[in-house]
Amino acid sequence: MPLNLPIDDPEKSKVQGCLYIVSTPIGNRDDITLRALKVLEEVDLIAAEDTRKTGRLLAFYKINNRLTSYHEYNEAESTARLIKKIDSGLSIALVSNAGTPSVSDPGYRLIKEAVAGGIKIIPVPGVSAAVTALSVSGLPTDSFVFAGFLSKKK
Repeated sequence: MPLNLPIDDPEKSKVQGCLYIVSTPIGNRDDITLRALKVLEEVDLIAAEDTRKTGRLLAFYKINNRLTSYHEYNEAESTARLIKKIDSGLSIALVSNAGTPSVSDPGYRLIKEAVAGGIKIIPVPGVSAAVTALSVSGLPTDSFVFAGFLSKKK
């Protein structure tokens, strides 16, 4: 059997009652994947760290979909609401402003509750700030540790 066979059918439509964790570009909007664009277009709802920023990204790609706010200040209340929507059969995409949700961004609580509730979680990989920086650093890449981002304060 060839090793390059797809593990899932890319033509298959969205999965009902699931949570997509969708990575978004870190600076250059052209870094978004075709799969991420397809998911963002097809889900029932997009939970975004900042609906204004995500709205601009969606508008650029002519995606007209419903957005709801999901950030560090409303994470506790919004998690239960979103889990109920997923349990009712809706598909939701979680996005952060840049990069992968829950990696130094909101999303941990929602993902933790989805796992606890047996909800199907589908990652949609994309850019990674840590791996991207490492790849051009000239440092050894056979092993590394990511301990979070440096503080914005001095």
